[in-house]
Amino acid sequence: MMQVRAEEDVLLVIDVQNDFCPGGALAVADGDAVVPVINRLARQFAHLVLTQDWHPAGHSSFASQHPAAAPFQNIAMPYGPQTLWPDHCVQGTPGATFHPGLVADRAELIIRKGFRREIDSYSAFFENDLTTPTGLAGYLRERGLERLFLVGLATDFCVHYSAMDARRLGFEAIVVDAGCRAIDLAGSLAAAHAQWAEAGVQRIADLA
Repeated sequence: MMQVRAEEDVLLVIDVQNDFCPGGALAVADGDAVVPVINRLARQFAHLVLTQDWHPAGHSSFASQHPAAAPFQNIAMPYGPQTLWPDHCVQGTPGATFHPGLVADRAELIIRKGFRREIDSYSAFFENDLTTPTGLAGYLRERGLERLFLVGLATDFCVHYSAMDARRLGFEAIVVDAGCRAIDLAGSLAAAHAQWAEAGVQRIADLA
């Protein structure tokens, strides 16, 4: 069983927000089931970082901004391919707030992402152009936090991109399956798992 190293490890909690939970605008099936798991895991870590999807109204990734397109359709954007989504996690709305059951009081840092109107942001580290940073990497390096345990929503999008970028930046990345749920859009979960294997992202079922 993998052991948490208190001074080197961080629990990175991805987008556990109302709009990604049942009843939300972009609900992940069984998404709220991650909340008690994450609360349990968080007690094992000295360091806790959260991300929060934080879109302005009329964000370019919203299908509503593309009259000829539909949600979940892929289009070409200046920075590359983009999946279009229902309007979700709009700044200041109840859907953008963290799930009310999530115990986030001990979070040392909350990274808000997706706040630039013209570009989406899945990863905790970069916008979807893969070059515009959120600042998380510098924060972790300055704090000496080298190993990331990732949980949250959704496994095959924001958790996936965060884990891949963590590896690309030289961090150790471990996805805890019990604390994640997936959208699985057109085989996206299997594709994520395959990419993790190539990149050296580790998967574990849970932490005792």
